[in-house]
Amino acid sequence: MPDPYISHSPDVETREDGVLILGSGLQTGPVADKTGDWLHHWAVQAPDRVFLAERDGGGWRVVTYAQALDRVRRIAAALLSRGMGPDTPLVVLSGPSVNHGLLALATQYIGVPLVPLAEQYALIPEAYPRLRHAVEKTAPGMVYSEDGKAFAAALARTELAGLPQVVARDGPDGSIAFDDLLAGAPDAALDAAFAAVGPDSLAKILFTSGSTSLPKGVPQTQRMMCVNQAQLRACLPFLKAHPPVLLDWMPWNHVFGGNFVFNAILANGGSYYLDDGKPIKGRFGRTLENLGMVNATLSLNVPIAYAMLVDAMRDDAKLRAGFFDGLDMIFYAGASLPADVWAALEGMANSETGRVPMMTSSWGLTETAPMAVMHYQGGAETGHIGVPVPMVEAKLIPESPGRYEIRVRGPNVMDGYFDDAEKTKGAFDDEGFFITNDAVRFVDEADPAKGVKFDGRISEDFKLQTGTWVQAGNLRLEALAALSGLVQDVVITGADQREIGILIFPPATLGLSGKDGTIRDAHYLAQIAERLSALAANATGSASRIARALVLADPPHVGDGEITAKGSLNNAVILRRRAGLLKRLYRDDDPSVLRV
Repeated sequence: MPDPYISHSPDVETREDGVLILGSGLQTGPVADKTGDWLHHWAVQAPDRVFLAERDGGGWRVVTYAQALDRVRRIAAALLSRGMGPDTPLVVLSGPSVNHGLLALATQYIGVPLVPLAEQYALIPEAYPRLRHAVEKTAPGMVYSEDGKAFAAALARTELAGLPQVVARDGPDGSIAFDDLLAGAPDAALDAAFAAVGPDSLAKILFTSGSTSLPKGVPQTQRMMCVNQAQLRACLPFLKAHPPVLLDWMPWNHVFGGNFVFNAILANGGSYYLDDGKPIKGRFGRTLENLGMVNATLSLNVPIAYAMLVDAMRDDAKLRAGFFDGLDMIFYAGASLPADVWAALEGMANSETGRVPMMTSSWGLTETAPMAVMHYQGGAETGHIGVPVPMVEAKLIPESPGRYEIRVRGPNVMDGYFDDAEKTKGAFDDEGFFITNDAVRFVDEADPAKGVKFDGRISEDFKLQTGTWVQAGNLRLEALAALSGLVQDVVITGADQREIGILIFPPATLGLSGKDGTIRDAHYLAQIAERLSALAANATGSASRIARALVLADPPHVGDGEITAKGSLNNAVILRRRAGLLKRLYRDDDPSVLRV
């Protein structure tokens, strides 16, 4: 494997007011006009290579690049014959599958905007308002689901019932079988529609997770997606050395799985094996089984999955050897990778192969398609997100000593929210930089080449009664690191209170039970108290000292919006829905409260 790292310093402009403008200075290679160009290229260059695969009995159902192009063109022709076009988006209710992947490429092939929604919007009645909002906002011309029985209730709803419904299996009467789309006949009209698709064509509308309001629709143009992959290839030149192979479970309604992951495989002629497991109790065993069947060169996952994988590999030499064999990169997203998990992965890699694959992360948003900053220079540690990728400028505005608000602009950044002029107006500053509300710090103030590290969301910060600001996002990362293995996630509290508190969601794997909405297991609480006391001992003041904790018996609820579409906690909703527990956290006479 060639050296995965690039030694390169970012361009830095310092303004009189202390604002910094960071640029990459790296150059990208050619940028495709549309995703269909990648598909055509690899169908010629590697027609028999596996592109998409999903479990089928004891093996895999695979689709090669040549087969994918043929089926995408047939599906696209069938959609055109049914009146679909740029003004008739296609809503997808179900998660990743081979059929979903082919349908997504078919819509992009002819300029039909795809609207992939989080599965819970259609499967959990409490989330139906979000489904209704997305459908009313986008006015689709067709809806797709993988399983007609699983999605029957949603498909029968008023906002969807009048639409043509494409279903892969067990479709209701009057629905269109997915296989019927494969009977489409490519013709001159198809070629004309493909030729009309260009960089400005709308490829997708992705819905962000609304914390205090309904989700916003974020347009994803062909340019945004194609530029982002050119940026990725410039930062990771080893992608050109050999076709990447990936096993992945990430949802495609979220920008990381649907754009970053899917397009990274397609743009580089790789093979994408769909993992039907997940990093949750009862499903991770399937992931381990799948890992034993696929020799992946890339690992892209969330921190909890790596923690579970490390635990499994400690006692499974075969799993360990297979995972690290030929592995080019370990990429984590969604939160910082706990230091003990990072160290374990490095140690195991060295023991198995005598080298450590590239370990890194990046930063971005749905509005940036998603990658805007990436750590590709080497020497990364957990929490480091790097420097701007090529063609992106980052504006760093001093927010407090050593801390900066980060804003970005570039060709992979959206122009505005879908059909929402009001939210668009407040999304950009007067220089055209997108206002992210995220904060960063330099890894080394004296050496910008080492990049920045994520320092929480400014919008989550709050003041204590003393008027002291608490950087809640950064403190959450510290708490997660200190409580690694004992918690699923945490919520930092303390707005207008005298001290900082923490609400803890324990892992379901611990099998803890409680009463009155809280956990009182003495052994577990003693471990929590010990870890929090050690964390408090290093606190520099009230703004960084967690003084009390409450362990919640009920996990975060998807249907009520406590978990976002990408699987992270929605703090605002949790604090609002659990106001009673929050009140108890600040009572000194409640026996469930752990004082630190």
